[in-house]
Amino acid sequence: MYTPAAFRETRTEVLLAAIRDAQLATLVTPADGELHITHVPMIPVADGAGGLTLEAHLARGNPHHQALAARPPSVAIFHGPQAYVSPGWYASKAEHGKVVPTWNYVVVHAHGALEAIDDTAWLEDQVRRLTTRNETGRAAPWSVDDAPRDYLDGMLRGIVGVRLTVARLEGVWKLQQHRSDADRAGLIAGYAAEPDAEAQAVGRIMAELERDRTS
Repeated sequence: MYTPAAFRETRTEVLLAAIRDAQLATLVTPADGELHITHVPMIPVADGAGGLTLEAHLARGNPHHQALAARPPSVAIFHGPQAYVSPGWYASKAEHGKVVPTWNYVVVHAHGALEAIDDTAWLEDQVRRLTTRNETGRAAPWSVDDAPRDYLDGMLRGIVGVRLTVARLEGVWKLQQHRSDADRAGLIAGYAAEPDAEAQAVGRIMAELERDRTS
């Protein structure tokens, strides 16, 4: 991934937080002369000794899992908030006018070997953890146990687990860190006034970076 030094994010805790927030990954595996691409939520699991895996499940009919016998190198791409940059927000527009539009975004790439896991107990545990992650805090949270057991067993037979053993994490926080303080302040103010929630999220991340910069 092309990663200019000004935009590179290497802090593991920040990268993991972005993965947890995004949840949905674009999982890419080259095999047999083609690219297998699946969009799937993945759960990060740390082993306590510095190791990290990403766990998910695929439909059994998805040929992606059939290409994993040799644990081929794969990448899981997690997209965070992203938004357009208006040149009108830059303070430097009024100074010299030499500004153009661009795009701000947060993205994490997790590289590693991908394997298939065809184990019913593992699959049920993965489904339960994914459900708990997304149901906790709701007024009436749904539980896996709310489904009839025979129905659940049938659904589990229709999926296959996958696990990515992460060898390398790459993060790009393209948030105009190379611009002047005044230009970045203009972007933060611009995003705060946008009606789009994702643009506002980009502005909040930029504001957090500014606080880190001055603390």
